Amino acid sequence: QLQLVESGGDLVQPGGSLRLSCAAPGFTLASYGIGWFRQAPGKERERVSCISSSGAYIRYADSVKGRFTISRDNAKNTVYLQMNSLKPEDTAVYYCAATSRSSCRIAYTPPARGYDYWGQGTQVTVSS
Repeated sequence: QLQLVESGGDLVQPGGSLRLSCAAPGFTLASYGIGWFRQAPGKERERVSCISSSGAYIRYADSVKGRFTISRDNAKNTVYLQMNSLKPEDTAVYYCAATSRSSCRIAYTPPARGYDYWGQGTQVTVSS
């Protein structure tokens, strides 16, 4: 069973940056598409970005376009989410999720249905 581990969450001031990491110790992430999701208290889980297994296909939610960048380093078996110009509304638990399907290119409703493996999440808090 693929197990995902997120790291990098923290408390940061508005306008600051964080880089989240998603790893799968003992497994090869290169064959999986990865999505980054977030969920704030009382809100629906939202996919903020996704990347295909090859890295050729990438999507961003409108709310993070131009501020967040997803990337993968298959040599390090890690997927990253670089978050810049953070806003208080970015505060949430961030999860990475993996799939062997083309869930970044194909629109599932909700997007979370396209992912089969989930990490435990990492807290991002943006506050002064």
